[in-house]
Amino acid sequence: MQRSVTRRKKRFGEDNLAAWMMSLPALLLLLLFVVIPFGMAFVLSMQNVRLDGARPNVWMGLEQYRRILLDPDTSPIFWRSLLNNFVFALIVVPVQTGLAVILAVLLNRKVRGVAFFRTFFFLPVVFPMALVATIWSLIFARDSLGLLNGFLSAVTFGAVGPQDWLGNPYLALSSIALMSIWAGVGFQMIIVLAGLQGIPTELYEAASIDRAGPWSQFWNVTVPGLRNTLVFVVIVTTIFSFRLFDQVYIMTSGGPEGATSTVMYRAVTSAFIENNVGRGSAMTVVFVAIIIAITVIQQRVLRQDREVQ
Repeated sequence: MQRSVTRRKKRFGEDNLAAWMMSLPALLLLLLFVVIPFGMAFVLSMQNVRLDGARPNVWMGLEQYRRILLDPDTSPIFWRSLLNNFVFALIVVPVQTGLAVILAVLLNRKVRGVAFFRTFFFLPVVFPMALVATIWSLIFARDSLGLLNGFLSAVTFGAVGPQDWLGNPYLALSSIALMSIWAGVGFQMIIVLAGLQGIPTELYEAASIDRAGPWSQFWNVTVPGLRNTLVFVVIVTTIFSFRLFDQVYIMTSGGPEGATSTVMYRAVTSAFIENNVGRGSAMTVVFVAIIIAITVIQQRVLRQDREVQ
């Protein structure tokens, strides 16, 4: 009996050691590219750092955080940028997730040419965001030569005039959201497609025997089978939405009137254009904390939803 217990303990220890060895590369990468940079950003946020200055850094404590959160001269810019992040996420996350599910369901069929359409819808993910943003800037051109304006004028027989999609404070953020949905829906589609292929076909056969129609099968078989996949997709899409930067930098530079400014854009411009590394680092630290809080809340809410169902 004692020998059996000893062997089990030895095997348990060997299994733990093997698990640690397998996870060691991921932990090292996490430490190197996440934990250490975040720690350095926190240290920099406590100082007044100038990239072009010969003077040593000045310790400021929590002053940078007070300025971006409470100072009436600087805090409105941060809060407006954070609001833009939330609005962008509220547009992109549900629309992109819904389109990803629809495309995945349509492409999860054994029909001729389905591989071509899967590649076609995934192709925008492969393109660099700088290239995609440049092309969509031409599509959103404000004069009648803009592709979107020309299309709307053609289909409405001139009833809709040219719009300044990126220069109008009420349209700019929605236009960037439209472009982001087009560029990123293929990534979510592939993940959802993998989840669909993991649902046993026996469940659909049993539903067909019970005379369940396509819509009933979707809600009672497909959606429950995709629950864990959709949780992952929603969380990842939320994180991607909040780190919005490239599109804003290339297409609008935060304008017009700050309508497309985001926290990431403000942090980068504060550090490298306004030469205030401490303020940019403080924005980054606060922003990361907000994203972590949102992710934890999403996980808990979605977990409770799964337990109730």
